[in-house]
Amino acid sequence: MSLPLVIINPESAGGDTQRAWPKIASDLRSHFGAFTPVFTERAGQGTELAAEGARRGVKLIIACGGDGTISEVANGILLAGEDVVMGIIPSGTGGDFRRTIGIPVRARDAANVLRNGRTRRIDVGRVTFINHEGAEDSRYFLGVASFGMSAEVIQRVKEGGPDWIPSRLPKWLGGSVSFGASMLQVASSSSSIKVVVQLDSKQEQHFTLANFCIANARYFGGGMKIAPDAKVDDGQFDCVSVGDLGAARIMANAPRIYTGTHLSMQQVNHTLAKKVFARPANKESIVMLEIDGELPGHLPASFQILPGALKLRCPG
Repeated sequence: MSLPLVIINPESAGGDTQRAWPKIASDLRSHFGAFTPVFTERAGQGTELAAEGARRGVKLIIACGGDGTISEVANGILLAGEDVVMGIIPSGTGGDFRRTIGIPVRARDAANVLRNGRTRRIDVGRVTFINHEGAEDSRYFLGVASFGMSAEVIQRVKEGGPDWIPSRLPKWLGGSVSFGASMLQVASSSSSIKVVVQLDSKQEQHFTLANFCIANARYFGGGMKIAPDAKVDDGQFDCVSVGDLGAARIMANAPRIYTGTHLSMQQVNHTLAKKVFARPANKESIVMLEIDGELPGHLPASFQILPGALKLRCPG
């Protein structure tokens, strides 16, 4: 039987994963056991490596990196269609998916989960959208897909964050200074979007929004608890829309999004759905789509929940 495969993104966490890898590898061997490491060299390669490993009979494939790496590895396993368990050694900027699952940050503790944890089936989202080349594309996601202000925040983070980053930000901004500072900057300058959304077989609704999230997991954007009631095994998306609050009110209520107390706000709507379709209200408008912290394209897009589609090693 093949050894477990560890797919490492050395560029995750701003390159810290590459520098920390010798220590991570030592902890993994000591607290988990033998494995085969392989490093990604470009975006998307994690999907290819995971699919290749699954097809050649690897039964446990572990993602070492951030949310993007985790998403890529999951996509590869799902595309291969083999009976494979996925594991996670977190080492990234946001850490949103591992927060929902409860996987610890330290490599030695995450390795103990791989060795002694339980395997559970979790839901996966599948989204079909328009990619940057103008063609229809599709992919799977584990955490959250969204459009609106969140996509602008991700874009600024990927560009290096705002030119100004305060030395101290409020504690509610969580672990990522870049995410928090970019959110404040986007909130002060972004405008609302006009979209049409259909949930399951219900009638289409027109919205003017700051943001719309289709959540399988609870967190996104570097620690925002956007869907505090989301469960990864209930067979449904938690859909959370934030209305056109305006810059001042978004900034004033930002702490509530990080702590997950925003659902009681009048301008925030929360509902459950198994299928979602979204398109711009104006056909000429480009509404960017964010999926597990990546920006693969734009609306129109359709989202479908796939109950129990992925086997994941989780804390016992």
